[in-house]
Amino acid sequence: MLRPSYVMRWHQLPQRALLSIVASIWLAPLALASDDDAVAEVITPNVSPYDSRDYRVLTLENGLNVLLVSDPEADKAAASMNVRVGSAQDPEDLQGLAHFLEHMLFLGTEPYPESDAYQRYISGNAGSHNAFTAQQDTNYFFDIEPSALPGALDRFSEFFLSPLFNADHLESERNIVHSEYMARIRDESRRENDVLNQLLNPNNATTGFAVGSRETLASPPEGETTLRERVIDFYHQYYDANVMNLAIVAPQPLDTLEEWVAERFADIPDNDLRVPTIDEPLVDPDTLPRYIERQSLQDRRQLRFYFPVPDPTDDYRSKPTQLISHLLGDEGDGSLLAVLRDAGLADGLSAGIGRGDGKDALFTVSVSLTPAGAERLDDIEATLFAAIEQLQDDGLASWRYEEQANLNEQAFRFQQHGAPQQEATRLSMSLSRYPVEDVQYAAYRMDGPDAERQQAYLDALTPDNMLRFYSAQDVESDTVSPWFNTQWNEQTPNQSGQALSGLALPGPNPFIANDLTLLEGQDEHPSQLVDTPSFTAWHMQDARFNTPSVEWRVSLQHPSASYSAEEAVLTRLLASWLNDSLNESLYPAWLAGQAFSAYPHARGMTLSFSGWRDGQTPLIEQALKQLKTAEITDGAFERVRYQLQREWRNAPQASLYGQASRTLGEALLTPQWSNADFLTASERFERNHLVDFRKRFLKDLYVDAMAVGNLDADLAREQAEIMRGYLRPRLTRDDIANLTPLAVSEEHRVLHPHSTREESLILRYMQGRDQTPKEQATTSVIAQWLETPFYQQLRTEQQLGYVVNAGYSPLLEAPGIALVVQSPDVDSDTIAERMDTFLEEASQRLEQLSDEDLAPYRQAVNNQLRQRDTSLPGMANRYWQATALEEVRFDRREQLADLVLNVSLEDMQDLWPSLREHTLDIRFNPEDEPSDVAAYREARSALPKMHNE
Repeated sequence: MLRPSYVMRWHQLPQRALLSIVASIWLAPLALASDDDAVAEVITPNVSPYDSRDYRVLTLENGLNVLLVSDPEADKAAASMNVRVGSAQDPEDLQGLAHFLEHMLFLGTEPYPESDAYQRYISGNAGSHNAFTAQQDTNYFFDIEPSALPGALDRFSEFFLSPLFNADHLESERNIVHSEYMARIRDESRRENDVLNQLLNPNNATTGFAVGSRETLASPPEGETTLRERVIDFYHQYYDANVMNLAIVAPQPLDTLEEWVAERFADIPDNDLRVPTIDEPLVDPDTLPRYIERQSLQDRRQLRFYFPVPDPTDDYRSKPTQLISHLLGDEGDGSLLAVLRDAGLADGLSAGIGRGDGKDALFTVSVSLTPAGAERLDDIEATLFAAIEQLQDDGLASWRYEEQANLNEQAFRFQQHGAPQQEATRLSMSLSRYPVEDVQYAAYRMDGPDAERQQAYLDALTPDNMLRFYSAQDVESDTVSPWFNTQWNEQTPNQSGQALSGLALPGPNPFIANDLTLLEGQDEHPSQLVDTPSFTAWHMQDARFNTPSVEWRVSLQHPSASYSAEEAVLTRLLASWLNDSLNESLYPAWLAGQAFSAYPHARGMTLSFSGWRDGQTPLIEQALKQLKTAEITDGAFERVRYQLQREWRNAPQASLYGQASRTLGEALLTPQWSNADFLTASERFERNHLVDFRKRFLKDLYVDAMAVGNLDADLAREQAEIMRGYLRPRLTRDDIANLTPLAVSEEHRVLHPHSTREESLILRYMQGRDQTPKEQATTSVIAQWLETPFYQQLRTEQQLGYVVNAGYSPLLEAPGIALVVQSPDVDSDTIAERMDTFLEEASQRLEQLSDEDLAPYRQAVNNQLRQRDTSLPGMANRYWQATALEEVRFDRREQLADLVLNVSLEDMQDLWPSLREHTLDIRFNPEDEPSDVAAYREARSALPKMHNE
């Protein structure tokens, strides 16, 4: 029932180019539900002139801030509630409590007491949900089919009204939190933060252990306040409408959304709480400078310089740190990175603000080192301070700020909003930090330089105000961090370094676009623009994203690109070299909104051009000329080979789920090669091998190309002819081998990935009988039907691990279902037994399923397949992937969506036994030896296009 209450409303009327703030004030009870009711103020937020969505910001009587975005074109609705409370509020004797509370809110409310009620509703309506806990925020979010939004808001709002803090699941959810901790215990960023927290001010609330574990969340001794009571106390102490910010993005009108919100969220308690603040300094200045080194598990050498500075969030209008970050993080000629790269000391660098707590923050310069760089840390430090001194002399000129401000305005004007869930989460976070009028504009706004503030930040970047932090695999120490078991020690500097020469500040950016007019015209799908035996180009003119941008993809295909591990390595080396060799010259283009990258694949490599239409032609020419004629130097070859080898050496340390997925691909797709194969092959190569390979590669090419975006056919044809002129392809599509999905073996097999992780995992892959669209449709509906009960039983009830999911997982056009469980303390054989039990029970449930029961699952899959593209790059990539299949069709998704609605219960029951019989397990326990995946692959035959009935 809608209770009488008052709201304050900021309302954006549909408009095109209003950037000023318009305000008027009036007040009336919301219960009367007329347009003039409950409105205290109307403000037009700063928005892009091409943003035609409607905005309204409400403040309910209880203090809850709500941002409503009505987007009639959205095919998903999404909501995000940001609570300005996080791990910084954890009590000292119960670290991880804020995170544990986040988990507990999902496990039932008074109107919806079942522990899976929320997830079942979201999943059954083509939706997804999650949450995260940060130091000063806890964010809950979901997306869903729009017609189901009222029911989702019913369930979501009760998190903040009547959570049950389900006593039956207290122990299981604590185990899940512990599993999440163990799943991330080898994460390098968390290991570094664990050491960093020992060096920062222990009285600052952001330096605690945020995740939680069985140890920190242990039940107290009998007679003391129970863990459940502590959770409830924390909830009532910190959760309050005044510290909450809700954002909703949906296709419904604003008045409808406002009514739904007022009905459901107006009763969230108003205890007159305020956002907690952190008053203790982040760093004790008397402890600086400090020189720290810590052990990394990966083969990676990193050097970070941390400088304590004031948190610049409130200075967002002038952004006093942006120009400093931009100039120190520059990658063009004469930049700090370019000088270090040329000396063979570094292969990556970034600079910017982190660890902000509202009062203090850390300005961080991070350098990715080569082995040679690891021997010259003092020289790198000296070169950094030489670069800072250069900024003191001439870096903060007003024209540089104005150039950055103009680029920000271009980006703001043509911003693409992304998926509704992503938008809702971003907006709820923004609403919690910035004034209403700048919810969209804050990240881009640069009103003018504040010279005094800029200088204050620059003056803070000194050797005496520095924490130098070196990470490498060979660091050893008896001192170990408390939560992520990281060895570290403190060093005493013994000598000054020698700064390298060659530093120079960048000049005016020559790549800034001038013509940003939007061309009218909209194609429904790509059409062939150039069709020759050796070169095919597709074109699609698009204006729906309101940006004068173009996405070009150019696939250079060679018959032997993946013929052997050696050829595959050379393909990767060539793509990496091209990126590396263009980095300095094209970095200004990237800053100006133009991007280029080359990436390898089984047939060769793809060149990707993204950015403004204006200026893209010379970028294309420069990249192609570089590929054909630029010198491959010894230094560049060694640098890119080292980067690739580092990646392959570190692969066994990567996410275990990612390793299992890669192993599945190695087993059931051909041609494929393992990381170990790549590493071995790469050791045999010298620069001349890459030089020779480039000649062979460019001599025998077939080329596919596609342009999607705001360009007409004439310009696309002109650019396509430039590509064909440079590349001169002479092979045909038939000369290029296809990537082929393979059939799993008849007998159930188990493969072990090559991993050094300490958790256990099983990925069970259930494969369809053929590659027909009907088989894909039926398999995807079965996967949707399995998703929620699999999660509920194996994660929530049986507490097997944090990573638990079931979903549709095709390999190219080969349909399949992947069941995944990753656990810190349950071995894979036990997990497999639990999976077997689940699947047996699923067989019984399938026999009892009715067509009426099946309908929501069909509809959920259909809705997912019919989701609109939310960005130009995303749409371009979807169409581009279609060109890699044997039959190029751009309506496959729509075809599959139609077929899904016709999947019958008999279709599922007919397919199910075959899915159960055709399985492959990827299993891992820490003591397992890696399997010979290549032998398994080589014994397989192709999965048939159609099966025999």
